[in-house]
Order: sequence, then C-alpha cells, then structure tokens
Amino acid sequence: MTEPRWLNPEERRAWLALLSITTLLPAALDTQLQNAGKLSLFDYNVLAMLSEAEGRFLPMSELAARTSASLSRLSHVVTKLQKRGWVERQAHPRDARVTVAHLTEVGWQTIVSLAPGHVESVRDLMMDAMTPDDVNNLARIGEKIVARLDGDHWILREGQASRARPAN
Repeated sequence: MTEPRWLNPEERRAWLALLSITTLLPAALDTQLQNAGKLSLFDYNVLAMLSEAEGRFLPMSELAARTSASLSRLSHVVTKLQKRGWVERQAHPRDARVTVAHLTEVGWQTIVSLAPGHVESVRDLMMDAMTPDDVNNLARIGEKIVARLDGDHWILREGQASRARPAN
C-alpha cells in the first residue's frame, strides 16, 4: 500500500479556506436572497442564467449545465419557479423536440429588482476583500480546478471567449 500524500501546512491552509468559503459564502448569499425575495441562491442563479441568455431562454440541458445541477433537480426548481410565474417551459423556437426554460416578464422584473442587492452582497462578502490581482488569481485558480472536475464546463468556454475578445 502506498503512503497517503498528506497536505503540507500551506496546502491544508488553502484547503480549509476553500472549504470554509464553499460553506459560508453560499449560506450568506442565500440568507440575503431569502430576506429580499423569498428565493434561494440556486433559484436566483436559474433566473440569472436565463436573464443573460439570448431571448431569455435556454434548453433545460444547458440551463442544468450553467447551474451545475442535475436535470431532475433543475426540473423540480423550474416547476417551483413556474408556479410563481417567473419561468415557463416551452418548445425550442427552432427545434420542437427540445424543451426550454423561458424567463417570463414577471421573472425578468424579479431578477432586475433583486440583482442590485445580490451584487452588493457579493461585493461586500467577497470582492471588496480582494485586490484586482486577487480577483484575477481567483478566476485563474478557480478555472484550473473546474477544468479538473469538468473539462467541458460552460465557464471554461465563456472564459476562453472573453479572453479572446480584444480589449475595448
């Protein structure tokens, strides 16, 4: 049997910091969104991904990828958001075999009203604690880890596209 590759003190420090962030940050953001709009961070993320998509719709499979969710979890949440009038399921406009989630006008107004408070929380809890170099390093390191977990993850495609665009 081979000896385990134990973490050295700096690796342990980094691991415990990341573990704490992945526990504390989502909980704090979830609390803000529950107080502001009676929805979870995951619910908000579904609405946000739809709000950013062309035509405000995405195939369910792509929405699942963009929210890092299983199709069954996403389907449950979309049903909940449908009941609130924020999302509709429809046939894809160019391929009736594909089901899409579409952000309704009421859903759009909801995300528009909640986004400023949510972004302020993200800034307060995370971004304001970092320098611009820290932000770039976090993105770089985060993308490296995501690539090991899921080499086809959508943020990797988006990150490559944004780096390929010329600076304004």
